Amino acid sequence: MADAEASRWISTFLDACAAELGAARNTQLAYGRDLVDFADWLARRGMGFAEAGREAVEDYLVHCDAQGLSKATRARRLSSIRQLYRFAFEEGWRQDNPALRLTGPGRAQSLPKTLTEAEVIRLMEAARTRGRNPVDRLRDTALFELLYATGLRVSELVGLPVAAVRGNPRMILVRGKGDKERMVPLSGPARTALADWLAQRDADDDAGRKAGRTPSRFLFPGEGREGHLTRQHFHSLVKDVAVLAGISPARVTPHVLRHAFATHLLANGADLMVIQTLLGHADVATTEIYTHVLDDHLKDLVLTKHPLARKS
Repeated sequence: MADAEASRWISTFLDACAAELGAARNTQLAYGRDLVDFADWLARRGMGFAEAGREAVEDYLVHCDAQGLSKATRARRLSSIRQLYRFAFEEGWRQDNPALRLTGPGRAQSLPKTLTEAEVIRLMEAARTRGRNPVDRLRDTALFELLYATGLRVSELVGLPVAAVRGNPRMILVRGKGDKERMVPLSGPARTALADWLAQRDADDDAGRKAGRTPSRFLFPGEGREGHLTRQHFHSLVKDVAVLAGISPARVTPHVLRHAFATHLLANGADLMVIQTLLGHADVATTEIYTHVLDDHLKDLVLTKHPLARKS
């Protein structure tokens, strides 16, 4: 059976999948089964997730093939392992992703789910009207504008200290996974939404001080243990806003908005290395998947805008 450390890796990863990616219960169970099987295989060879290298992952896939598992099952297991190690890398548990460049058995690399620019605009408009009161509407607007303007991970967004946005800055310092820092620029709409939210938040803090309450150090305070809005709460909020915007909630998660940030930048001419820096990716290979989106964009331009394109 998987040891305590492996169990901790798996449970933390699955919690993040539920909160940040909106993974369905059945998907989480499938990930869990795949990773427990991999952990048990490693344990029989005296290894754990932290020590396994690319060769170990390859040997495990050969083992799965020898067991007669289907291509679909082997592809899913590789995907589970790759995502676990991507999460471990972002958390600072590993300095690499040993499964990153491995090719699955006959299954093409899937593109990240994203939204069109028009759909994002509809989400922004819905966020301005969803809240039960003016305070909630100001907070929700700031959350959505900030997420789409910066591509922050949801954990980075909800845990942002209020000090980071004081003074109407054009760029903010973000402390990401593995305690790594990066600077991200703010758009005009994001700065406006933040200024409106800060004015309301400061007024609430002043009232709280008079009642003997200590102001929160977080930009988006919450009543939970962490002291800020939780990832689960924000995930639920995103689903509600999607419904209000007339978009299937199955298509919209905080992580999808992060993908939309990256794909829209790339489609509008941003450099891949810049996007890598803004997303906080340590390896440009992680960012390169977005080039497929650019390929589709260029194909569409040729087919629809070129003067010699055939008329259907």
